[in-house]
Amino acid sequence: MRILYAALDQTVPGTLGGSVHVQAVASGLATLGHEMHVVTQRGEGDWPDARVHWHELGPPLGRPELRWMRAGRLTDLARRIRPDVVIERYYNFGGEGVLAASRLGIPAALEVNAPIIDYPGSAKARLDKALLVEPMRRWREAICRRTDLFITTSADILPPWIERRRILEVEWGADVDHFRPDASGPVPFTRTDDRIICVFAGAFRSWHGAVHLAAALARLHRDGDQRFGAVFIGDGPERHAAEAAARDVPGITFTGALPHDTLPAALAAADIGVAPFDPIKHAPLRLGFYWSPLKIFEYMAVGLPVVAPALPRLKRLVDDKREGILYDAREPRALDRAIVALADPDRRRRMGAAARARVVRDFSWSAHCAILDKRLRALRRRR
Repeated sequence: MRILYAALDQTVPGTLGGSVHVQAVASGLATLGHEMHVVTQRGEGDWPDARVHWHELGPPLGRPELRWMRAGRLTDLARRIRPDVVIERYYNFGGEGVLAASRLGIPAALEVNAPIIDYPGSAKARLDKALLVEPMRRWREAICRRTDLFITTSADILPPWIERRRILEVEWGADVDHFRPDASGPVPFTRTDDRIICVFAGAFRSWHGAVHLAAALARLHRDGDQRFGAVFIGDGPERHAAEAAARDVPGITFTGALPHDTLPAALAAADIGVAPFDPIKHAPLRLGFYWSPLKIFEYMAVGLPVVAPALPRLKRLVDDKREGILYDAREPRALDRAIVALADPDRRRRMGAAARARVVRDFSWSAHCAILDKRLRALRRRR
């Protein structure tokens, strides 16, 4: 099949989860024999994966909320390429890929990893009501009516009137060929044999909870337990708060953002992967924890036991006491206890091996693309 994949709000190559997602899906579908055309913004460096046809195009004036204005450009490109299906990465003010497909009579798939419906207290919902005719809701629902297949981690973030047959619920994934326990390369921190290294990798947004890991390590240090250190990989608005919380704790490194191809070796050099999510800090998560957490899958892929809050969704992704430790974030110092529970190296090795086996089987990009491939082929046959 020839597939046009519109991801105009992303930058490729890049270090953020969205960029990694776009590259992985494009490469995964190309591996399965599809002719992939990806429309996205260009980052620093060469385009990845020469098997993929990359088309440089971003939203007007670099403003994602103007993405819908690229529908004409996408239509012209689709007319030249003549794809069998168009996939668009959903954004509140997008729709350009779905509109192009609709104009040309091509099946449209919408990749949804952020809520289409409004969450309680949504500023967009308040603005819609102030404008009386609710233009933003009407626009989103118009795009949904033109969509043949919704690809999402949770149907709960879609309008309830969408028929189940149009929904594919599937996890995102990890590149298990590169994220391996034996991944080699430069490691951006120094470790010693007397310290157990926890790793946090992410964008340092408030709901990612990096500051909770820093505070837990500081409490353990004050209690006299100096076995644990940490490496914090990434950058973002909460980095300064995390650095302040960890200021007096030895054995902690903040690397800043790293190129994604250096992450496998960096993660594999650690001992425990920590994902201390704080959903209360992100209002859309009131709809439920709809994320398919890339960091957790990559921790598991390199053979690290995972420490994360015992949210209902995460309980389905990490087998507690077998692939990691899930803690009750409502309990004081529960994160501290979860980290200490992984002090034994044999236990970490057993859990890490189980985590690796699980992610290879269920949560690899290959597994994701194999499921997606079947649905896209069925979509074309129905058309």
